[in-house]
Amino acid sequence: MAFVTDKEVLKPGLIIFRRADVDHRNWYCRVKLPKADRYKTISLKTADIGVARHLAAEQEVEIRAMLKHGIPVFNHPFRAVAQEYLITQEARARRGEISKERPKKLKTVIESALDTYVGSTQAHLIGDELWAGYPAWRRETGAGRHARNGMREVSAERAAEFDAREAAIRAKAIETRGFRQHRPAAAAAPAESRTVAFISDSTIRFEMSIFAAVMNYAIKKRYVPASQRFDDRPKLKTMRRDEFTLEEYRHLHTVGRSWVKAATRPSSTWHRTVTYNFILIMCNTGMRPSEAKNLRWRDITTAMDREGRDLVVLSVQGKGKSRKLVAPKSVGDYFERIREATRQYRRGAAEDGEALEVVFRPEDRVFTGITGGPAKSLYQAMIRDLLAQAELREGASGVPRSTYCFRHTYATFRLAEGVDVYFLAEQMGTSVKMIEEHYGHVNTVKHADLVLQGMGGWDAGAAVGQVVAESAKAERTPRAKARTAEPSGKLRRRRNS
Repeated sequence: MAFVTDKEVLKPGLIIFRRADVDHRNWYCRVKLPKADRYKTISLKTADIGVARHLAAEQEVEIRAMLKHGIPVFNHPFRAVAQEYLITQEARARRGEISKERPKKLKTVIESALDTYVGSTQAHLIGDELWAGYPAWRRETGAGRHARNGMREVSAERAAEFDAREAAIRAKAIETRGFRQHRPAAAAAPAESRTVAFISDSTIRFEMSIFAAVMNYAIKKRYVPASQRFDDRPKLKTMRRDEFTLEEYRHLHTVGRSWVKAATRPSSTWHRTVTYNFILIMCNTGMRPSEAKNLRWRDITTAMDREGRDLVVLSVQGKGKSRKLVAPKSVGDYFERIREATRQYRRGAAEDGEALEVVFRPEDRVFTGITGGPAKSLYQAMIRDLLAQAELREGASGVPRSTYCFRHTYATFRLAEGVDVYFLAEQMGTSVKMIEEHYGHVNTVKHADLVLQGMGGWDAGAAVGQVVAESAKAERTPRAKARTAEPSGKLRRRRNS
């Protein structure tokens, strides 16, 4: 090291020295770690050589004691540990152990909220106080998207911070997508105090799960002691999931059919047909959007249940896991509609439609764009258009519905039909606890006869709500005995479909 001057060896593995690249004349010591080719350099903060020798000896004793008791010798800021953790997750994504989107979500949280909160803090200094204080800090400094989380007044300065943050996010998104800004963005008007939504508890819970994962990684690397494992997360409010009611589902089905027929161009017909059948498939399988993105034609097979009824079996992959789920035979018809719509569009686009043979290879994706590439957004714009026409864009909570609402609809209908929560959890690839937390409200309807027992004006033999009424009526029909289990909102296909 060229900057080392006045070097003095006190004993093997322990030296003191001054630095030529600094203005002061203070001493430093360097301690070699036993059984390792690593050194710990410490500033002694004294220019007195006698005091420096004494302090260096104390530092060596202290380092040996730390190593003996498993206490980390080197300091690591949370920011550096988080980046190391992120690299391991990116490697897992390349190996297919987790989804490719997962590291992107981790990166967003790590480099924004967590970095602001504890980025420069040494990992070994992060204790219970910082951990438990995160929810309050996040609510105070963050801005949510939905009014259902509650509103609060913020100062003009804080509003300006939010505006600058949003502008930076938009600029980064534009740059990432390769778009060019042909003219500079207009200067923002001075921010004024206003009300903003609170960050949702579900967002805080997700961010704290990443916070805990980074600290667990630090423990694994022995950067911090095991006592800094944070398993007890603050109890936060569980948000209800939006879903369609039976009446809304029926209305969406009716509007969807008219919406498809109203298409005026071949490309529009293709988009609407695929989107409409995508919705039916999602509502009748409970697939996650990530699983739908990964679905290939080879993943769709048929089978029979114990009573000889035909069903469809889907091998899905998402969240780094794979599983098989079953669906009624009608779901196979929806897939076939997508095939046929693609055949018709490609034949019409070709110069000689009759001579064109459209081949679907086993490895081809099921849900694609019109050119055959992956449907990265899963027809979000088309779904928004259909929901807007059906006046179902927003759920009961006033929040715009997302593609995930079809999965919630499936779960709600299945529970209302009395499907055992264990089997439903297996089918949906989630836990019984998750089902009970987010869909427990369905049980009140399902067991209304027990809840209302003994109340005046209650006839225990009467149907409980329209969902149960429809279900009871369906059970009396001969056709119901032959059909496979599917959401109670599943509608009969018309002959002209």
